[in-house]
Amino acid sequence: MTVLTPEILLNAYTHGIFPMSESRDDPEIFWVDPEKRGIFPLDDFHLSKSLRKKIKKSPFKITVNTSFRKVMKACAEPANDRPSTWINRTILDLYTELHQQGNAHSIECWQDEELVGGLYGVSFAGAFCGESMFSREKDASKIALTALIARLKIGGFQLLDTQFLTDHLATLGAIEIPREEYHRLLDKALAVNGDFYSLPFDCSASDILQSITQTS
Repeated sequence: MTVLTPEILLNAYTHGIFPMSESRDDPEIFWVDPEKRGIFPLDDFHLSKSLRKKIKKSPFKITVNTSFRKVMKACAEPANDRPSTWINRTILDLYTELHQQGNAHSIECWQDEELVGGLYGVSFAGAFCGESMFSREKDASKIALTALIARLKIGGFQLLDTQFLTDHLATLGAIEIPREEYHRLLDKALAVNGDFYSLPFDCSASDILQSITQTS
């Protein structure tokens, strides 16, 4: 049996394939290449007036890569809108190694030193594959997503993959495309060297809003 390594995992992403598990308690994983793929067209991200106003108030301290494993564990916890998750121990350990190698990143939202929201995903060439996000305070995951998109836009990324389209992501501008179109976009992204470190690790509200708008 082939031992799954971070290198195999990253290679799978470059071919449009990603792993999942049936549940967080199932030790097995399987590979997925969906017929329909969710993506965010980076130039069509919908930042509502209410969310823009909230970001200006800076309700959260936003950081990058400071608590990757903690973000993953939070994403693996059941929530009201997702009683079960697919992030098992194998996935947790693999992505932690990928993070240590510089190809997986987290964005965190903090309130009074407490982690209240965030997301994580895999970065390579000009693509970012979002894996999961969580929120313990209203709009925390939306603000983390906005911070991610600001970073990707200013860093020259071409593709933000959401894997599947949800109603929540659709309200923010995510769309669903056929597998064949996704692979064409992925090939284009593989020819680009995106800079994930284009913004400071400790982003301000003005950094985020300026980066969201200046490349639109």
